[in-house]
Amino acid sequence: MQETSAVSLQSFAPRRHSLNPFHGFHTNQAQLVVAPYGSPIDPHLQDLDTSNAFAQQCRNQLEDSNDVQSLHANDPFQRDTAPKFQEGRTHVTPPLPNRSRPPGQFGILTPHAPPLPQHVYFQHDAVNPTQIGTDLLQSTQASGGSRKKDGHFDNAKSIPNPPNLQAWRERLFHVNETITLSEDDFLTYFPHIDNVYSHRSTQKYKRKPFVSHYWDCRLKGRPPGTAKSDDPTKRKRKRQARERDLCDVKIKITEYFPGARAMLGQEITNTNADPNGRFYSLGRPEVVPLESTQPHPFGVIAPTTQDPANLPGNNGERFFTIQRVNGNGGNGKGDGVAGPHKHSLEESDRVKKNTVQRQILKDEKDTKKVQSSGKKTYHKKATGAALGTVKRHSKEHELKLFGSCFCPFVQRVWIALEVKDMDYQYIEVDPYKKPQSLLEVNPEGLVPALRHGDWACYESTVLLEYLEDLNGAEPLLPHENAPKRAHCRLWADHINRKIVPAFYRYLQAQEASKQVEGAEDLKLQIAKLVEAADPVGPFFLGPRLGFVDVQLAPWLLRMRRVLKPYRSWPDPIEGSRWAKWVEAVENNVHVKATTSTDDLYLDSYERYAENRPNTSRVADAVNAGRGLP
Repeated sequence: MQETSAVSLQSFAPRRHSLNPFHGFHTNQAQLVVAPYGSPIDPHLQDLDTSNAFAQQCRNQLEDSNDVQSLHANDPFQRDTAPKFQEGRTHVTPPLPNRSRPPGQFGILTPHAPPLPQHVYFQHDAVNPTQIGTDLLQSTQASGGSRKKDGHFDNAKSIPNPPNLQAWRERLFHVNETITLSEDDFLTYFPHIDNVYSHRSTQKYKRKPFVSHYWDCRLKGRPPGTAKSDDPTKRKRKRQARERDLCDVKIKITEYFPGARAMLGQEITNTNADPNGRFYSLGRPEVVPLESTQPHPFGVIAPTTQDPANLPGNNGERFFTIQRVNGNGGNGKGDGVAGPHKHSLEESDRVKKNTVQRQILKDEKDTKKVQSSGKKTYHKKATGAALGTVKRHSKEHELKLFGSCFCPFVQRVWIALEVKDMDYQYIEVDPYKKPQSLLEVNPEGLVPALRHGDWACYESTVLLEYLEDLNGAEPLLPHENAPKRAHCRLWADHINRKIVPAFYRYLQAQEASKQVEGAEDLKLQIAKLVEAADPVGPFFLGPRLGFVDVQLAPWLLRMRRVLKPYRSWPDPIEGSRWAKWVEAVENNVHVKATTSTDDLYLDSYERYAENRPNTSRVADAVNAGRGLP
């Protein structure tokens, strides 16, 4: 550069240096201070030798005011656009680089280049204005969280032998680097390693889309708790005291809510995958040096590898990270490096069994208890054709049916969904355990229960009416004939008030005289319904399965599968209108799709046939002479 140009550039050298990368880069050479976007050309630039390519490029860039003004308008981080004057010259802190700006030489604005990838983000401490005043950490229910109190996870899966289990356990035991897991993988594999750790605390953040759970190695021990009770009647726990401070390892499990990766701009730059490509480690991003063969704007973080397509959280879903955080002295060296465990995984397994192992032992114990007593119990999973329907409708959907495979009230709604050919998600629950997901829909914990988006309801007849009101679905009621609709509702009420209670009274009766009385009453109520039906049939209103048929079908099926073996219920008289109706319902494709094998009903209803205490709220109501709940 000629002498005049050198002098002109030297005049731009700032009086003080800043370590902030956006306030200038500390070198021994003269620096170029960028004028405000759209500001007039500094008078000193007029003296630059235009024959020098570098100087000419500087001037051309600053003269392109239209381009830089539009760039400035789109910069959400530039908060103060007014020029600041210092010793007679304009000196403004350059704004943060815009993601749409191209790579180029430091200090040079380079318009008209392809935009940077979205995963390239900035090194800054600014807060996005759209986040100010927004509480990103909603309640567990609102955010669809998978936590419960004490940092444990109530929807963790209990899969005895998932793929590559030993490799996952070793990796999650050592945690040599920060590991990123999808929600499905975390809930599948962490229960196999949770015996190693003991939860200590949970940290919530008011304006951050994640929550942190801290776990200590179980061999660290727990400080003494409350004093021992002197009550001689109190049952003492069988606990074996362990030596304290055998291991210093602590881990942090960070649970990122849906959309957190987009809000935080966090990227995984160092993927470290297992043979199946499902292990990831989070590395610290590095600033690209000026001498890089692939230039990037100064201060812009560039990933070192291409993100995998299945990177957890990239599509807005929930994901987890696990890292070791025991800190200073953890490895015995006092160098701030988190040290490994002071024992083996086998030692942790010896001290305590993991959640999956404990669940397997509990299930085996329950099975042995049932087998030893000779008593049958209700089934928790559908079988036969119903199992195939469950699998077809197991994917996530906004319309969710909470049900139990043996429950006739659930089967009503289930048949209606199949008749209407609606997309839905079937969720099998144990109504006797009343999971939290069911209680959120029905505080009574009864099935069926339906969630449609943010709306929820229960009671089988109400749900049938709701499905009937949805547009575009196959109607069960004659929509253009008001008298027939009223006729159907009247006899649906007869089923609920007369036939269903008579069914349970007959089944639960233990005395022979009561059983005879119950059979006669049930036959009488069925006869009244048949008399009100279409004389030709085969269904209540004629050739098509309708509202009344769906209301009756579950108990009609159980007459042959339950009442016949337990109470010698007779088959329909061949050629009768009732026999024609029974055959049509039994062979209907939608009814068959929701029906399990006969042994499921035989086992599940033995409790009713023996009238065992605490069988169900329906059984209790029948025994007390009350209406059904």
